[in-house]
Amino acid sequence: MFSRFFIYRPVFAWVVAILIMLLGALSITLLPVEQYPDVAPPSVNISATYTGASAETLENSVTQVIEQQLTGLDNLLYFTSSSSSQGNVSVTVTFSQGTDPDTAQVQVQNKVQQALSRLPSEVQQLGVTVTKSQSNFLLVMGLYDTTGKSNSTDIG
Repeated sequence: MFSRFFIYRPVFAWVVAILIMLLGALSITLLPVEQYPDVAPPSVNISATYTGASAETLENSVTQVIEQQLTGLDNLLYFTSSSSSQGNVSVTVTFSQGTDPDTAQVQVQNKVQQALSRLPSEVQQLGVTVTKSQSNFLLVMGLYDTTGKSNSTDIG
């Protein structure tokens, strides 16, 4: 019954459809949306260098010391670490959504300062850097066609 009304009056159906689209476009522009909302939780990166040390030595003398000191931080979700055979240590500390990145960096910096005396002297001399990072993108992908037959519209 309802559909029959619009079948016999196609001009009226078009007018209703156009009105719905215009109201939708108008409402999109009026919606209060925060610019660039946080999509990834804030994180703090810790990096240290111990030249000439193996990855196992780095793990035992630097990474574990820093990780032990980081336990108990406010709003801590998890941390990941890597030790390379080139003498580089990287620890990424991830906090829960809504945590202030500046406060998190200060907390991590304080914990690293407490652990500094237990680190090897060469690591102390070269320094341990603490930087905050907050990702703007959740995922970035690169697509390409090896045959060369597709354009960017076909691939994307």
